[in-house]
Amino acid sequence: MSRTHIAGSPRRHLAALLAVLLLSLLAGCTTPNTAFDPRKPHHRPDGFQNLHPSPHGTDNVSFWRWQWERWRADLPPDRPERVAREAPDTALLNSRHGHLTVTWLGHSTALWQVNGLNILTDPHLGPRASPVSFAGPERLTAAPLTAAQLPHIDVVLISHNHYDHLDEGTVKALARQPGGSPLFVVPLGVERWMADHGITRTQRMDWWDHRTLPAPAGAVTLHFVPSHHWSSRTPWDRSATLWGGFVVQAMMDGQPVSLYFAGDTGYAPDFAEIGRRFGGFDLSMIPVGCYLPRWFMAAQHVNEEEAVRIHRDVKSRLSIGVHWGTFRLCDDPIDTPIDGLPAARERLQVPAEAFVLPVLGQTRVLRRAVLAGENRPGPGQQQ
Repeated sequence: MSRTHIAGSPRRHLAALLAVLLLSLLAGCTTPNTAFDPRKPHHRPDGFQNLHPSPHGTDNVSFWRWQWERWRADLPPDRPERVAREAPDTALLNSRHGHLTVTWLGHSTALWQVNGLNILTDPHLGPRASPVSFAGPERLTAAPLTAAQLPHIDVVLISHNHYDHLDEGTVKALARQPGGSPLFVVPLGVERWMADHGITRTQRMDWWDHRTLPAPAGAVTLHFVPSHHWSSRTPWDRSATLWGGFVVQAMMDGQPVSLYFAGDTGYAPDFAEIGRRFGGFDLSMIPVGCYLPRWFMAAQHVNEEEAVRIHRDVKSRLSIGVHWGTFRLCDDPIDTPIDGLPAARERLQVPAEAFVLPVLGQTRVLRRAVLAGENRPGPGQQQ
């Protein structure tokens, strides 16, 4: 399971730790990697591994050392009131307008609208990021929409199986949506978890796999790309399923568009390779929160400065910071990037408008579709 806990009183810590121990007793044994390919360096017979070493924070001893330190520490409080939000424009979201948009729904969940296709990333709209309903990290900022209030979702992109990125209640609600289940695009091995929960409309992907999907205004191609992380739903299945990020490409009114979702990740050379292969992105969604203490988190979660480095590595024209503002998972408060990202941009000399924090619930229109009878804007004109 995702080794994350909410800051707060010792009683709340104890409840979360008891939940971990309970799950340990209920968990079964791991199964072999049925997708194992010995030619691929990230494959193992029992699961998967990063392409680059993770020297810190990768073992059980480190995890329990971190929990002991948290128990004794006086951690700073969260200030969820600092997370900017606005009421979603549900009329726009439901109109099948054909524009290129992104709407942040909290943590790593966002709605992308591309060529009339509604794509949801890392679906979590529930009250806790936890294997149990009575303990674990609570949602500190309300989700701007419930699953029932979303427009019909065509595709769900799942970067990995940690509880803050793959919520059972949310995916089951999406699978039951009127008009039929979305296509769930998942890393290798996660399709088995989905099938165990009654969800069979899935497409599993390995790193560098791609699939082209039809869409109302032109085909959309999905690519699954590496990240530097790990996976687990129980204490016994660490890295048994794959993890990664997604690239979404399409043609919009004769012009290419390219979007990137980094998933959950530590900093690694993978991002420079992604930038080389794809040549840059119109929009990147990059994690910026949950990174303290660094001795434990550096191998799995980037801080704001590393996030800005990813922005540069992948040659992103615009990036938005996610993985913050929702659940207290690490030692840093959920509002930390509000101060940390501007400082990181300044240190690395990245313009403020190039890497921003999104407003919860706000729809950002990245490119407007040219409607029948309209003329395309000329050079220097706004779309």
